[in-house]
Amino acid sequence: MIESTFSIVKPDAVAAKQTGAIIQMILDAGLSVKAMKMIRLTRAQAEGFYAVHSARPFFNDLVTYMISGPVVVSCLEGENAIAKYRDLMGATDPAKAAPGTIRKNFGKSIEANACHGSDAAETAKVEIAYFFSSLEIVG
Repeated sequence: MIESTFSIVKPDAVAAKQTGAIIQMILDAGLSVKAMKMIRLTRAQAEGFYAVHSARPFFNDLVTYMISGPVVVSCLEGENAIAKYRDLMGATDPAKAAPGTIRKNFGKSIEANACHGSDAAETAKVEIAYFFSSLEIVG
């Protein structure tokens, strides 16, 4: 089934100039980029995006980290894109991620783990719409 998912290359990976290598891994995995842009999140944007975690103790640190530098957001598409991208990202903790995954290759810690990806179709729809208008998604 062809589906869309959402990706963020996080501030640590952008700062380390790893965006190109990460995008190449995404393309090599058979996913297509339908929209992409580099942005610097405001505190309000990061708080809104991560609102689901607002009651958790790590929320403020997460928001502060995500506004610490530019990120690259993208809409990806492909066969079983959500599961495929989650497999490609690897475990949240880079130390536990499988060899050859984005987080194993580029992650530094659970927070600075190089990337984010949607966990379900409904989440992907909401996350994509948070950053892209329908005019920005090439299809």
